[in-house]
Amino acid sequence: MAINFNSALGIHPQALALREKRSEVLASNMANADTPGYKARDLDFQAVLKKSMVNNSSLERTQGGHLSPNDHLLGATMMFRNPNQASLDGNTVESHIEQAKYSENAVQYQASLRFINGRFSGLMSAIRGE
Repeated sequence: MAINFNSALGIHPQALALREKRSEVLASNMANADTPGYKARDLDFQAVLKKSMVNNSSLERTQGGHLSPNDHLLGATMMFRNPNQASLDGNTVESHIEQAKYSENAVQYQASLRFINGRFSGLMSAIRGE
């Protein structure tokens, strides 16, 4: 009997990849906290996960300019963050919020790793016959 990793691991590999991309976006926001006119961006993680659970498909390009790599990451639409306190130079990065979001994303990344590790442990037990 063959092991189907897609069904065994579920949504966790996609969640892990999306969490990785989100940490890159959040790190970019923090790196540009002092750049005048920089607009903080983020990914709508929940919407992407729900969409991939429902139809389990990826976005298709029907025309060259429809999906640019800067606006879509792994099927996630990049969004601008609305600041709580606007900066005079037009920068919308709020360092304390970005740090909190980055920390939260890191914890969730670790949780996804633990879920995948648990699934592999279960598969190994099944293979060994334990």
